[in-house]
Amino acid sequence: MSKIAFIFPGQGSQSVGMGAELIAVNETSKSFYDQADSALGFSLSKLMIEGPIEELTLTYHAQPALLTTGVMVAHALQEAGIEPDYTAGHSLGEYSAFVTSGVLSFEDAVRVVHKRGLFMNDAVPAGQGAMAAILGMEAGPLREVCEKVSAEGEVVQLANLNCPGQIVISGTKAGVEQACVAAKEAGAKRAIPLVVSGPFHSELMREAAVKLKEEIESIEITAPKIPVISNVHADILQDADTIKNEMVEQVFSPVLWEDDVRKMIELGVTTFIECGPGKVLSGLVKKIDRSVKTYCVYDEASLKEVIEAVRGE
Repeated sequence: MSKIAFIFPGQGSQSVGMGAELIAVNETSKSFYDQADSALGFSLSKLMIEGPIEELTLTYHAQPALLTTGVMVAHALQEAGIEPDYTAGHSLGEYSAFVTSGVLSFEDAVRVVHKRGLFMNDAVPAGQGAMAAILGMEAGPLREVCEKVSAEGEVVQLANLNCPGQIVISGTKAGVEQACVAAKEAGAKRAIPLVVSGPFHSELMREAAVKLKEEIESIEITAPKIPVISNVHADILQDADTIKNEMVEQVFSPVLWEDDVRKMIELGVTTFIECGPGKVLSGLVKKIDRSVKTYCVYDEASLKEVIEAVRGE
C-alpha cells in the first residue's frame, strides 16, 4: 500500500503573504497566526502578511514564520482527511514535522524556533560566516576538499546533502571561499555563494546548540504519534530523549536530506506533500527519485488541488 509523507521546507522559502490565502478561507488556519502572535508577544502574522521581506528574512523571524505556515498547511490537509504516514523537514522544517507528529505543542515550538534563530544570529557575527552550494560534485571528494581547507586553519564542512550533485557547504567566510575555489579545481561544475545570515549546520553553531539545549529542557517533548525521519541520522526518531538530542545536534550537523528521502521511499512512501511556501523540497525529491509523486501546498488553490488528487489516487 502506498504511503504519504508530509515534508516541510526550511529557511530560504519564506515570502511575504505566505499563508494569507489560507487564513482568509479557514478559521482554524487563522488561529495559528493568533497563537503565534500570543506566544511571541509581537505580531509575527503582520510581518508574514505585510513584510517587509528584509525583516521577514531575519533568521529569528523566518524560523517561526515558516513553522507557522508549515503547521497551518499540514493541519488543513489533516482536516480534509489526508494523514501522513511519515513526516520530515529540512533543517528548521523539522520543527514543523515535530508539531505535526505530536512531539511538542505549536506554541512551544514557535517560542523555541524564535530563540533558535536568536541563538544562531548571535553565534557568529554578521559577515564572518558563509554558505555556498556546490553543484556537480559527490560528497566524498567534496568532504576531502573541506577537510584540507579546515586543516589549514579555517572552518568549512558539508552542511546540506540535498540531492545527487547538490551539496551545500558552511563555515567561515574565508573557509567557504577557499573551498569553492578548490572544489571547482577538483571538478565541481559550479560553486554558488548563498545569501544567508550565518554558517548554519557547521561547528560554528555549537554555541547556539548549547543555548538551545537549555530551552529544550524547559518544554514537554513526547514520543511522536506519526514517525519523523531524522535530519542527522536519516532514520526514524522513536522517543523523546532521541528527539531532544536531534534538536541540539541538528544545529551544527549536516542535513542528510537525500538520505531522508531515500529512507522514506524505502519505507513505502510514494507521495510527498510539501507543506509551506515554495517548491524547493519537491524539486529535490524529484532529483532523487523521479518515480514518486510530489505536491506543493501553499495557498487555497493548491490545497484544493492536492486534496482532490490524493483522494483520487
